[in-house]
Amino acid sequence: MAVTDPAPLFEARDLVKHFRSRGSTVRAVDGVSFTIPRGRTVGLVGESGSGKSTVARLALRLLEPTSGELSFDGVDLRGAGRGELRALRRRMQIVFQDPFGSLNPRMRVLDAVGEPLSVHGLARGRARRDRVVELLERVGLSAKDLTKFAHQFSGGQAQRIGIARALATDPDLIVCDEAVSALDVSVQAQVLNLLKRLQAELGLSYLFIAHDLNVVRYMSDEVCVMYLGRIVERGDGDALFADPRHPYSEMLVSAVPEFDPANTGRARPAPRGEAPSPSRPPSGCRFHPRCPRAFDRCSTDEPVVHPVAPGRTAACHLLEVDR
Repeated sequence: MAVTDPAPLFEARDLVKHFRSRGSTVRAVDGVSFTIPRGRTVGLVGESGSGKSTVARLALRLLEPTSGELSFDGVDLRGAGRGELRALRRRMQIVFQDPFGSLNPRMRVLDAVGEPLSVHGLARGRARRDRVVELLERVGLSAKDLTKFAHQFSGGQAQRIGIARALATDPDLIVCDEAVSALDVSVQAQVLNLLKRLQAELGLSYLFIAHDLNVVRYMSDEVCVMYLGRIVERGDGDALFADPRHPYSEMLVSAVPEFDPANTGRARPAPRGEAPSPSRPPSGCRFHPRCPRAFDRCSTDEPVVHPVAPGRTAACHLLEVDR
């Protein structure tokens, strides 16, 4: 069973990341807060450009935040020194979207999976080889794959190698950044089940990022819905998908054929237009130009976060009207 602990393993508070580009400011992440409990999965979902992958890189300190707080197992990641951060990074790993792009085509599997062991001084020689074999077997491969190159594998097998490499340092947290979106649907299911099994066996925590709502719902204990750099709704995955409370969440759920709007007892009108540029976010509620239920206040006042149920929140002026 997954390990649980009242103290979160990871926490982000008011996380901000702005990029300067050709004289303008791209507000990629603009005040995001969430926690990841031990042994649990938090999903980030939203359209392309919502800021999900930027959050992933900020969480691992692959990008430096513009502002905000990050903590891992009680340690301030932004204040950690180089040595302390290096030690913490052994406990935080990532699985990327493109399994072939994330593997060095000139490295054999032994070296690709064993590289983290060498970098962190965890094993060498025969012990390194034995550890790599153990990792390959854990993800459904074998010792016969040690001398192969990435191009000799299917996409699903290559992603298993990427997962094995992420497991090499015995991490507590793995960030899965669109880790199955490049795979066929049948292969996706196999990899998702593998991730579930590894979580149960090893007590792993996941930050699971995807644009496919069915995938996010299957994997996540809690879901955060992102739009233009902000979390507009968060809460228990099953409850959120059964009864989304923010119009953007409704839009995402309505786009999935398996979720029938009649199940919730209320209509979900289609949104209008395309998402604005994060370099020019709208005033007020960022979703209001596309929201079919927007009213005057939506264009001027930024909505505050409201509790909508135990453990669930959403940022929408309609929640005040409905009260």
